[in-house]
Amino acid sequence: AGAGDFRTTAREPTELMTAPAIQDVFALAAAAPLAPAVDHFYFVRHGQTQGNFDRIYQHPTIALNETGRRQAEAAAERLQRVAFREIFCSDYRRAHDTALIIARFTGKRLTIMPELRERFFGDLLGTPWTEIDWAAHPPGGETLDEFIRRTRRGLEQALGAPGEPPLLVAHGGTLRVLVAALGAAVEEEARQNATPLEFRRESAGWRVSLV
Repeated sequence: AGAGDFRTTAREPTELMTAPAIQDVFALAAAAPLAPAVDHFYFVRHGQTQGNFDRIYQHPTIALNETGRRQAEAAAERLQRVAFREIFCSDYRRAHDTALIIARFTGKRLTIMPELRERFFGDLLGTPWTEIDWAAHPPGGETLDEFIRRTRRGLEQALGAPGEPPLLVAHGGTLRVLVAALGAAVEEEARQNATPLEFRRESAGWRVSLV
């Protein structure tokens, strides 16, 4: 696909996103390393939605499906075993609903951060994952650079206070930017819906593990 064409040619899906040279375009996120004030923190991608099941880029108002609600409850039960000070979440409904379930189980304060939203695809909402090139500019939506810059602002704010670690509840795209900006790596299992992750700073860099 050319620079002005957001549709891909025939390609296999690459994890949660489809794009030519996806590692190259997300090098934008890694250009200026993120420096959290905390030595560890937690992250949860939202629970499943019908849009996830259908493998489409979805509208901000789409809700969790029944599977997603069960996933969020299971994540909340696991997060009861760890200590964190508060929850920062995207204001998209799927992330917010996931965070509300976790807050109900854990009793933690919840702060909504629009900066942690998934990338907005404008006129291409509803398009299958396999037909979108993340490197191009969707009509009416965010460019990749705009998305990364906005997400980094949210991450810097959420992770900028020392003390007890926070929990971030957001999206697959948010996780991509976070991992790239920290110079970390995650296995495919860690990218799944409502999988609680711990990020911990070590001498060799940031390690990501399942909670």
